[in-house]
Amino acid sequence: MAMAMGGKIPDRVPLMCQMSIGHMLLQTGFSPLEFWHSVEAFAQGLLDLRKLYHFDGILVSLHGHSPDWEKRIRNLRRDDEGVMVDWKNGDRTVFPFDDLPRHYPSQQPKRPELCEIEPSSIPEEIRIIPVSQGLEFAIDAACPFEIFDILRERAGEEFSLHGEVTSPFDYFLNLLGFREALIGLMEDPGKSKEILERYAAAVTRLALGIADHDVDAIKVSSPFAGSGFISPLFYREFVMPFEAKIARAVRQRGLPVYLHTCGAIGDRLEFMVEAGFSGIECLDPRPLGNVELGEAKKRVGHRVFIKGNLDPVNVLLRGSKEEVRREARRALEAGKPGGRYILSTACSIAPHTPRENVQVLIEVVEEAGFYRSSSSSK
Repeated sequence: MAMAMGGKIPDRVPLMCQMSIGHMLLQTGFSPLEFWHSVEAFAQGLLDLRKLYHFDGILVSLHGHSPDWEKRIRNLRRDDEGVMVDWKNGDRTVFPFDDLPRHYPSQQPKRPELCEIEPSSIPEEIRIIPVSQGLEFAIDAACPFEIFDILRERAGEEFSLHGEVTSPFDYFLNLLGFREALIGLMEDPGKSKEILERYAAAVTRLALGIADHDVDAIKVSSPFAGSGFISPLFYREFVMPFEAKIARAVRQRGLPVYLHTCGAIGDRLEFMVEAGFSGIECLDPRPLGNVELGEAKKRVGHRVFIKGNLDPVNVLLRGSKEEVRREARRALEAGKPGGRYILSTACSIAPHTPRENVQVLIEVVEEAGFYRSSSSSK
């Protein structure tokens, strides 16, 4: 992993996929409530799944688990669908066995309008991770990085350990709501940039905090920066400069930093490289996106490492083992030459993806992922 991310030729192409919470739950059998809130359960789940699939690295997508989470429960009940929790503050959360939690606050918070926000009011410390569709994961201020220490102690140095932070653009969307945020970019670009600047500084501090806990790389999650959501012009103006600050700070610490953007990114690969990232993740193929791996390799693969391109829906989830094997071999043929390639699903492994389909991937890299001469790694 280190050699692939560093631009050298490794012994073989590394294998490392991101997994959805639903897939992790179905494959580990942990209680969805415990898996979401307990640092011990989440850490052990990541270790178990790395072993199950023979991945060369572990991605930590959630960190800062509260040690006191159980004390906040008023009551809970289980059924065939999952676990329902009523919290002492009046909120309710449903934890399915195969998906992200669904949170129902007792009082729906009112989103501010852009004109009401004073940029200086944006906190200097990041205290939540915007997960998906309004779902947030709280970062406990007392132990924000505990999981990295646990994983490093248990996994040792054999496997690559990656932390994750979220793009300033995502925090901006989460603050205002998608519609109002996008309108705000047009109606008050100056204030929008001031807010993005504050978030960029806060996310950078968070990334450097993770970097202090013996990780091998940091991923910047930026799922809403593809061409289906924001134009290249706006990408260069409202996304790229602020993510570049994070990339520059992490690389100054001597760590690789890579960018995760879903969907169609074929029109902005060079922008991502220009922002200073060490690598690019996802590169969704059609129909999920518009990236052809061989073309991406020619355009930017000599400057950054590439991770991804296997269709997680139409191949891993819906395909047969032989289809997975064929597509993984295709990806290796396109990505392997010259190094700088990590075999991975484009985006997360979907919840109900058959275990056997994922296990095919290690077979493929063991069969076709080795570089011919060990001397090439010198």
